[in-house]
Amino acid sequence: MYLCTMDDHQSALVEAGQMLPLMEAFYTIQGEGAHTGRAAYFIRVGGCDVGCHWCDVKESWNADLHPPTRVEDIVDGAAEYSKTIVVTGGEPFMWNMVPLTDALHAKGISIHVETSGAYPLSGSWDWVCLSPKKTMPPKDEFYAAANELKVIVYNKHDLKWAEEHAAKVNDSCLLYLQPEWSRRDEVMPLITEFVMKNPRWQVSLQTHKYLGIP
Repeated sequence: MYLCTMDDHQSALVEAGQMLPLMEAFYTIQGEGAHTGRAAYFIRVGGCDVGCHWCDVKESWNADLHPPTRVEDIVDGAAEYSKTIVVTGGEPFMWNMVPLTDALHAKGISIHVETSGAYPLSGSWDWVCLSPKKTMPPKDEFYAAANELKVIVYNKHDLKWAEEHAAKVNDSCLLYLQPEWSRRDEVMPLITEFVMKNPRWQVSLQTHKYLGIP
């Protein structure tokens, strides 16, 4: 799965989840979904083959570009900043997340994850944000695990597609519609009209982009 030049020992650690292709880690304000406005430390893991054409972090797709980093080093960096960690990507579940979540929980840290659900669930999470993509639909296990369903709206058809996924999640799951950034002016009227007619849904905005922060 990971093709970066590594010796056999490093390869074994990556396969076991003891090392991860870390793209970046940073302390900021959560800009989207249920926890908008809260301080959080983001761990962005490289590697994704879901292939969303509108993805704004395409540099995360190729795991080979991001150095395999020991989980211990990732956790030490995170613990300095926040009691809330958001693991994102890329697609985090291309990798074994058990060592990372175990190590973070051992330090009393609350762990959130943002995922397409395209790969099997691993690790222990305090909050699961499921953001399904048409190119690779979620595994069934994510519908039961999701605390938050966040559907990116690029066109009108995405609203119908969102309802199809909302019918599969658990009753306590929060539902969000978020405009794709480059088409926000076109789709926001569709989203606001839909939410007003279907008030179980809420609007999510990429507020960090409005604030000019990561």
